[in-house]
Amino acid sequence: MLNRFDFRSPQTGEAEIRYLDADFRVLRAGAFVRCAVTGVPIPLEELKYWSAERQEAYAGPEAVLQRLHPDRVKPAG
Repeated sequence: MLNRFDFRSPQTGEAEIRYLDADFRVLRAGAFVRCAVTGVPIPLEELKYWSAERQEAYAGPEAVLQRLHPDRVKPAG
């Protein structure tokens, strides 16, 4: 079961998260986490990709691929 958020008191700032295999636990409340690859903020309600082993969040499948298999990522351009 994913964490439930109390939307009556909006959170701001970066959250601190403990990433688990199929879930995550909020250690410090916040509105977002940062992608470990791109640095872009990811709203907690949109967080779908992370690594429990590396304790990192990712903005999308492309960021996961770039982190785990950098040799397979084609250069832009």
